[in-house]
Amino acid sequence: MLNSKSFLAIDFGAGSLKLAEFEQNDAGGLRLKQYGVKSLGLEGSQEAGREAAILKALQELLAEKSFGSRQSNVCAPGFHVFSKFVKLPPVDASKVTQIIRYEAQQNVPFPLDEVVWDYQILGTSAAGELEVLLVAVKSEIIEGLFRVGEAAGLRIKLVDVSSAALCNAFRYNYGEVEGCSMLLGIGAKTSNLLFFEKGKVYSRSINLGANSITQDYAHEAKTHFPEAETAKLEKGSVSLGGAYEEPEDQQAAAIAKIARQVMTRLHIQVNQTIQFYRSQQGGSAPERLYLSGGASIMPYTAQFFAEKLNLPVDYFNPFLNIEIGPGLDLEELSKHAHSFGEVVGLGLRDLAHCPVELNLMPKSSIQRQEFARKKPYLIAAIYSLALTVFLLHQAEAYIYGLREKALTDLKAKYSAMSKTDTALTKAMAERNQSLLAAQEVIPLSESHFYWVKALSELRTIMIKAETSVQPDLKKLNDGQDVDTGVWVETFEPQLPQDSPFAGPEVPGSRPAWNPNNRAAAAAAAAAAKLASNTVSQVKLTCRLVNRKTISMSANSDLAFAVQSGLNASSFFTNAVLGDKGVQADTEQTNLMSFEITVGLKHPLKL
Repeated sequence: MLNSKSFLAIDFGAGSLKLAEFEQNDAGGLRLKQYGVKSLGLEGSQEAGREAAILKALQELLAEKSFGSRQSNVCAPGFHVFSKFVKLPPVDASKVTQIIRYEAQQNVPFPLDEVVWDYQILGTSAAGELEVLLVAVKSEIIEGLFRVGEAAGLRIKLVDVSSAALCNAFRYNYGEVEGCSMLLGIGAKTSNLLFFEKGKVYSRSINLGANSITQDYAHEAKTHFPEAETAKLEKGSVSLGGAYEEPEDQQAAAIAKIARQVMTRLHIQVNQTIQFYRSQQGGSAPERLYLSGGASIMPYTAQFFAEKLNLPVDYFNPFLNIEIGPGLDLEELSKHAHSFGEVVGLGLRDLAHCPVELNLMPKSSIQRQEFARKKPYLIAAIYSLALTVFLLHQAEAYIYGLREKALTDLKAKYSAMSKTDTALTKAMAERNQSLLAAQEVIPLSESHFYWVKALSELRTIMIKAETSVQPDLKKLNDGQDVDTGVWVETFEPQLPQDSPFAGPEVPGSRPAWNPNNRAAAAAAAAAAKLASNTVSQVKLTCRLVNRKTISMSANSDLAFAVQSGLNASSFFTNAVLGDKGVQADTEQTNLMSFEITVGLKHPLKL
C-alpha cells in the first residue's frame, strides 16, 4: 500500500541513480525510510542511451525495494545544467524580474524558448548589488526525465539542480560551522565546488569527473569502459607521488598514476576558482574542505587535496541531522552516504523553507499532470455528451422515419456531404503545404546543434594538444611529470563586413539595379545576402599554463599543437596563429595567451 505522507527523492546522476524515501518525523525533522543505488555505466553520460539506462535502473530499484510512495522530487545531472552567478545593480523590486530575464537572454547559451530556467536572489553585496544564481536546462532534457518518471509510475513534483540541492543539504547539516568552508562534490562527469561563508554561497560546476580516470585507463590498457570501471572500483587509488611507494600490482599502480593526473587537473580548477572567489566575489580564504560524490572515496583522495590545498579535509555527511529509520543497515548506508548529498537536499524541499529553492518544472509537464488529474471528469463528461447525442439522434431518426419526405431529406444529406467534401479537400491542401514548410525547417533545427558539436570537438583538440607535448617536457624535467593546460578564453565568430549582423552596409557592395535584367539582379542580391549571413571563420583567444622555465619552446609547441589539431579536425580548417604569437598574460604571470583564426569546414548560416 502506498504511503501518501512519504515521498521520494531521486538524483539522476551521470554515473549512478540514487533514490531515497523520506517522511517527516514527530519532531518536524526528516526521517530516511528506504534508499537504493544503481550504476548507469557509460550509458549514463551519453545522450544516445541515457534515457533508457535511467529508466531501466529506476524500474529495477522500485521493484527491488519496498518504496511506499510515488510522489517524487528529482535532480537534473550537473553536466546538463548551465548555471551562473550574476550581479545586478540596485533596482526597484518591480523591475527585478525584467532585468533577470534580460540577463538570462545574454548569458544562457541557448534561446530561452528552448530551455527551462529559474533564478534565486541569494543576497546583496557590500556595494548594494543583487547576487543572483541563474540556472537553465534544455527543455528536452527535462521532458526526458518526465518521460522516465511517468513510465515508472511516478509523479514528479519538483525538478532541482545538483548544486542547489548540495547547498541545502550542507546548510541543514553544517549550518553552525564558522568561517569559509568548501564543499567539493566529485561526480562521474562533472564536479560541483561550493563556498559557504557568513550566510552567503557561491558555486561553480567543473567539467571534470571520475569517468576521466576510467576513460584514460581504458585507453592506456586498451580495454573497454566497463572492464576499466570495474578495475578502478576494485583497485583504484590516488597516487601520492614523491617518496610514497607505489602499489606492487601493476594494474593498481597504473590506475593510481592516472587518478593523480586527473585529480591534479581538478586541483588546478579548484585553485583558479578559489582565486576568483576571493578577488571577484569578495570571499575569504577557505579554512576547510568537505568531500562528497561517488569518486571522493577513492583511497588517498582526501590526503591528496589536504597536501595540495594545505587545508584540513573531511567527508561530508548529509545524514548528520537526518533520522535513520528502523531496519536500515547503518554500516551499509555508510558506504553510500557520501554520494547522497543531492538526495538529502531534495528531501529537505518538502520539509521547510530552504536557502536555495529552484524548480525547473516545464509548462508542458505541469499541463500534462493537470490533464491527468482532470481526466476522469473529462471522460465522464464526454460519455454523458455522447449518450445525449445518441438519444437525440435516435429521436430524430424515429421522427424522420414517420415522415414521407424521403426525397427532400436525401437532397439535404447530399448537400451536407458535398460541403464536407469541399472542406476536406481544402484541409488536405493546407496539410500538404504545412508538410512542405516543415521540411524546410528541419535543416534549420539541425543547425542548432552545430555549435555544441564544434565546441565538443574543440575541447577534444585542446586535451590532445596538452597530451602531445607532455612527453618532451617530462624528458626535460628529469623524467618528472609536467602538468600542461590550454583552454579557450573567447570564441568569436568572424562575420563578413557586409553582414547585417556585423555592421552597416558598405557603399557599393551591391550591384547597380538594371531595369533590363531584373531577374539577374534579384538573384545576385539574394546570393549576396545569403553569403553575408554566413559564419565561415572564428577567432579563438586561448590561454595556457606557462612552461617556459622547462623549455623555451614549450609554450609555442603547445600553441602549434592546437593549430595542428584544428587543421586535422573534421570541423575546422586553415588554422592560423595570430601575428603576436604566444605572449604573457597581463593578469596572471603564470599564464600565457595567443590568438588563432580558424575556418569552419561547414559554414553556418545565420
